[in-house]
Amino acid sequence: MDSRSRTRGLTSLAMPPLPIAFMLFVVGLLAALPARAGPESFTAEELIEGFNNTVFGLEYRSWSWQPYLVKKYVTPVRFRIHSLSQRNRTAAVEAFLAELPRKIPALDARLAAPDEEANFNIFVVDRAGYLPTVRGEIYADETAEAPGRCLVRVESGRRGITGSSAVIVSDEGEFLFRRCLVEEVLQGLGPMNDDPRLTHSVFNDTSRHSRFTAFDQILLNMLYDRRVRPGMDRSELEPLLPIIARDARRRVQ
Repeated sequence: MDSRSRTRGLTSLAMPPLPIAFMLFVVGLLAALPARAGPESFTAEELIEGFNNTVFGLEYRSWSWQPYLVKKYVTPVRFRIHSLSQRNRTAAVEAFLAELPRKIPALDARLAAPDEEANFNIFVVDRAGYLPTVRGEIYADETAEAPGRCLVRVESGRRGITGSSAVIVSDEGEFLFRRCLVEEVLQGLGPMNDDPRLTHSVFNDTSRHSRFTAFDQILLNMLYDRRVRPGMDRSELEPLLPIIARDARRRVQ
């Protein structure tokens, strides 16, 4: 929350003194919340390390024979939402997807029209439908495993990502739904690895973030910089990344 938001949240109403135990509880609760760092707080070295650790690698490496090459869309991304859960989450998914072109200006992304082919499918399911959806819609294999609490599968090659499919669980709480939505959709755009050292990122299964953080916005803007091409390896990008990180940070507000 920025200082302007804090100011708007204050009132002139006088409050009675609070018990010390309650004040300590509030302080502890606030300390447990994930920090909201702005783009200017990250060094170029932190951003480059985060980029390398998420873009060059795969959380589940058996899914690709090119885990250490850049994966990104070079064609427009067209989403289709498949609402298969008891609770209709379509509006929440659409609201998040609508943020992406604004936060990643180089990304051409929107919902697919009814008669338009989608290349990024999002299946929203209840937990009971998770495994059947992964086996039937993602792999077309009745023996396939479904690792994790939600997942995304990406099909890619040297010319870029050709398709992504995410499965998001709806009925295990708001935090898990939001976390799965943000992480799996963003990973479906290319940065497919997790790293426990990335404290300001959803690309870290131990973090408590459930939003598109400033750190992750910079990483996605780095990936979708025109100088970053599908199939590039780490050595090809190394001399460019300091400039790309600087430019990406300026694009994130």
